[in-house]
Amino acid sequence: MSAPQDQWPRLARLAEQAARDLEGAQPLEVLRWASDTFGDGLCVSSSMTDAVLAHLAGRARPGVPVYFLDTGYHFAETIGTRDAVAATLPVDVRTVLPLWTVAEQDADLLPRLHDRDPDRCCWLRKVEPLGRALAPFSAWVSGVRRDESPTRAETPVVAWDVRRAIVKVHPLACWTQDDVDAYVAEHGVLVNPLVYDGYPSIGCEPCTARVEPGADPRSGRWAGRAKTECGIHV
Repeated sequence: MSAPQDQWPRLARLAEQAARDLEGAQPLEVLRWASDTFGDGLCVSSSMTDAVLAHLAGRARPGVPVYFLDTGYHFAETIGTRDAVAATLPVDVRTVLPLWTVAEQDADLLPRLHDRDPDRCCWLRKVEPLGRALAPFSAWVSGVRRDESPTRAETPVVAWDVRRAIVKVHPLACWTQDDVDAYVAEHGVLVNPLVYDGYPSIGCEPCTARVEPGADPRSGRWAGRAKTECGIHV
């Protein structure tokens, strides 16, 4: 459960120590530490680009909650991957919805907010909903990797998320795309079909484009804009 405020300094110190102790550890070891440390206070978030994080989390803690943010703008393939993960892995997939439907947002703020003010759209449809989902928990597992983009190159394995007052765990931080691909091949892990169609990083359909081979995997997100993050991990 979410830690009371008087526990925040202790959790921040715990995260700092764990970041040192677990640097270079394999993801399953990191997840087992998180499971042992936080128990039912642990949850996972997944974009459903693939099921690697959900697969690992299910091995470390069967039944762990895995949150998926359904923005209302996802590719059909992403929704299909979420449903397949829910049906085949020993995790509790939970879909989180924004406070407004797309139609309600369009009525209040005019259509295509994602084109006019993508930061606000991301906040309404991703950042705020995730904050609500994380509120009951003490620790949150994310699939961020250092090799994904320059803005993620210094990602620690464990950190204290000051904004949300939660311990944030990045078990895949040290992995490369080759490591992910090897795990997928070894364990037969589900992968969003769009990955094989030129989308190595998959977000909302209106804001995600194909990426040229060899380009920054996240260069297809908000292509042509200075924006590189939705706001969840910054």
